[in-house]
Amino acid sequence: MSKEGPTPAMLQFYEMKRRYPGTVLFFQMGDFYETFGEDAEVVSRELEITLTSRGRDADGEKMPLAGVPIHAGEMYISRLVRKGYRVAVCDQIEDPKKAKGIVKRDVVRIITPGTMMDAGMFNTSGPSYLMSIFYDKKRSEYGTAFLDISTGEFFISSSNAGGGAGKTNSAAEVGSGNAFADLNSDIAKYMPAECVVQSPINPALAENLKNRGILVTPYRESAFDYDTASEYLKKHFGVSSLEGYGCIGMESSIRAAGACLAYACETQMSDLSHVRGLSTRLPSGSMILDAITLRNLEVLENIRSKGTDTSLFGTLNATKTAMGMRILRKYVTAPLINRNEIEKRLDAVEYFVKNPMIRSSLRECLDKFSDIERIAGRISYGNAGPRDLVTLKNSLDRIPLVKLSFDSGHGAFGINQGINTCGTGEISRASAVCDGDAGGINGGITNSVPELIAKALAGTSEMQAVRKLIESAITDDPPVLAKGGGVIREGYDKSLDELRYISVSGKDWIADFQQTERERTGIKSLKVGYNKVFGYFIEVTKSNMSMVPKEYIRKQTTANGERYTLPELQEKESLIANAEEKLIALEYELYQDLILKLKSETETLQKTAQCIGLLDVYSTLGAVSHSRNYVRPVIEDSKRLLISGGRHPVVERNLSAGFVPNDAQIDASENQILIITGANMAGKSTYMREVALITVMAQAGCFVPAESAVIGIVDRIFTRVGAFDDLSSGQSTFMVEMLELANILNNVTDRSLVILDEIGRGTSTLDGYSIAKAVLEFLHGKGGEGPRTLFATHFHEMVDIEADLKRVRNYHFAVKETGNDIAFLRKLIPGATDKSYGIHVAKLAGIPDKVIGRSEQILKEEMDRQFDPSTDKKGRSPRFTQMLLIDTPAPVSAPKRDNPVVKKLLNSDPDSMTPRDALAFLYELVNDARNDENKP
Repeated sequence: MSKEGPTPAMLQFYEMKRRYPGTVLFFQMGDFYETFGEDAEVVSRELEITLTSRGRDADGEKMPLAGVPIHAGEMYISRLVRKGYRVAVCDQIEDPKKAKGIVKRDVVRIITPGTMMDAGMFNTSGPSYLMSIFYDKKRSEYGTAFLDISTGEFFISSSNAGGGAGKTNSAAEVGSGNAFADLNSDIAKYMPAECVVQSPINPALAENLKNRGILVTPYRESAFDYDTASEYLKKHFGVSSLEGYGCIGMESSIRAAGACLAYACETQMSDLSHVRGLSTRLPSGSMILDAITLRNLEVLENIRSKGTDTSLFGTLNATKTAMGMRILRKYVTAPLINRNEIEKRLDAVEYFVKNPMIRSSLRECLDKFSDIERIAGRISYGNAGPRDLVTLKNSLDRIPLVKLSFDSGHGAFGINQGINTCGTGEISRASAVCDGDAGGINGGITNSVPELIAKALAGTSEMQAVRKLIESAITDDPPVLAKGGGVIREGYDKSLDELRYISVSGKDWIADFQQTERERTGIKSLKVGYNKVFGYFIEVTKSNMSMVPKEYIRKQTTANGERYTLPELQEKESLIANAEEKLIALEYELYQDLILKLKSETETLQKTAQCIGLLDVYSTLGAVSHSRNYVRPVIEDSKRLLISGGRHPVVERNLSAGFVPNDAQIDASENQILIITGANMAGKSTYMREVALITVMAQAGCFVPAESAVIGIVDRIFTRVGAFDDLSSGQSTFMVEMLELANILNNVTDRSLVILDEIGRGTSTLDGYSIAKAVLEFLHGKGGEGPRTLFATHFHEMVDIEADLKRVRNYHFAVKETGNDIAFLRKLIPGATDKSYGIHVAKLAGIPDKVIGRSEQILKEEMDRQFDPSTDKKGRSPRFTQMLLIDTPAPVSAPKRDNPVVKKLLNSDPDSMTPRDALAFLYELVNDARNDENKP
């Protein structure tokens, strides 16, 4: 063991590690953040930083060391946090020059995946939620809270097993049941980065969260106590009751919210005053899209690539601002179910569809907006940088032009052209118009625009005082950090200007002094330099040492020569150094005062950011609807879906060739269940998703890809599509399918839309068919209505159900056969089919010819054993072949190729027959047909 004990700095480090266990400690030492021991090994491994060593630890071993410059600390910390680590930032909290002994240090902030605030830490403009969960065993209920500390957004939800007096949810704790399914839906919808849970944590819940890449953070049990949580929230919001936030009776959610906010304030070591309210989001307030449906419909991300470009959100996301993008994400994950609210959104979108000049001007202006919502959060927290303030001011400068976009006369010139040519004068003119009387934007134009647009315009504040304050205080191109100077504009503070004059004139004096000494000594290479250790010095190379005057005072010997000083240089150095030091300190003090002044405006900033985001979303949906030929849907309180010429919004956008549109006529009382058969690759799955996505878009308030659409409001969309093994929980494809199916059957209502693709294919054919048929019978029910259902299957026997259940209809996708080739026509037509063309699809996929040939042989042998559907004695409607017959009566079953009449026809050559031969051949065929027992 080393005889030397740890240094005072290392004692500080050990104390901080003791106080903040489970974190990677970034320990400031001068201009660097250093990490030691195991922390250094983590940093070196995860960030690919060279691992060195400094001194020895208590056991005499070399102490691992890895460091990063403070100016780049934000980048390195964010990379580490995104990998799931918690980072404690320990800063020097006093000036080292004034320190008596060891410099004081303390942890100023703990940064976790759910508590990132700094601009450089976000790799997307999307929300970054901290989630908290409380499970109430007695009520079988999960209370949840979500907080985005970068914007101040804070809301609660609840996942209740409920649904019937006799239901229990004991399985909820181990990962099943309605409450757990609802919880998973919230997790999939909001994608939290971190989840705070009560300690000790439920192992099944922890595993579920970790499998989704969410950092699970156990938190003290007392924070989840109802009284503690409730009082904490009331104190934070400055209210005597939480009744005004609509959360009365939601005890589990209040417990989660209190713990969530307490954890956030504790890690940030701040009161997070920009978190100003709490909202409630319940499943009953919007269309329910659970985790399975969000995945299967690819609402937020593509199943395979995990990217957003080929999702519904990515297809619609042409937003110009980060605020608008976050709002659009909410819209598509929680569509409305109130008809009036949907119509109001559609009114706003239609306004922008029909007013292209206003739309274009507005979107051109919005294109320059920064994320003022997150900047407001950083101002409130106190870590907004100088460049944040400049971008904020530049964005606020455009608000008068945003409002001016709605002036019908504004179309004569573009927004950017107006700014470039008119500058602040144009902005002033716009401000004057917006602040005018009934003839201005706020007074007159808003009366002619839809209600939601008018409200957004009215809620958008120009904040002239804030703009003027920032413009007068901050330079046009400030540095990233405020501590190094160069931030405050000249003329803002008299004392600062005086110090700047001393500093600048002092440096001019140094330059003059260097020239004077060169001339006086004759040493042309003489230089006056500076460093923090020795201050100002006169540097002379070895070759010129003989020319150094006697009055020069030696200060330092270097490899290349000597460094000297003079009394007058020392005197000036003291003056310049003091001025520089005071200058930097005063600048930072003035900057902090400025942030404090702006902090009082954060509430207005947040509201303005939201309103700008809303204008962005409405104009975006208007632009997308216009450019892609979408139509306004008719919204009804009925239970029908009537879509003419519908198109899949994502597939259509990514197809090089044209998309084949299809119709949908579904309702709860007549055409309730559509059984869809057809070839593999014919378009069944695309069609079903298309119907569901058009419904989502309509109720989100967007125009839809169709010639026309009537949407009877849907309360929930259920999907069972594709096969995804839940390997993490050891569940097979079939078990996953049955669990998802159970969720559908236990929660479906006659207002739901159900999408079922290949039910029962994960088990034996007989078992699968039996389950699929029973599911259809259950969904049909015995009453007069049932959930609107699209049911795709390869169990061709299922089509016979149409004769037994009055609300079932058969449809199939047409395929054109030409010899041995087929063409997918992508067209949905009435009737059933008994062909899947799986071997043809296998051939297209590149399966070896030997396997294809053998498959065809086996298929023929099996088909020969099958029952001929044309002899069905029950009077079923005939099944259609996979051919689209245009201008032809309804097709009948195709004759068998082993029929003797068919064989003769196939072996004949009509072109070589004379009229007499042809007539004789016809009589021969008639005779064979009459004598043969098998009818064609």
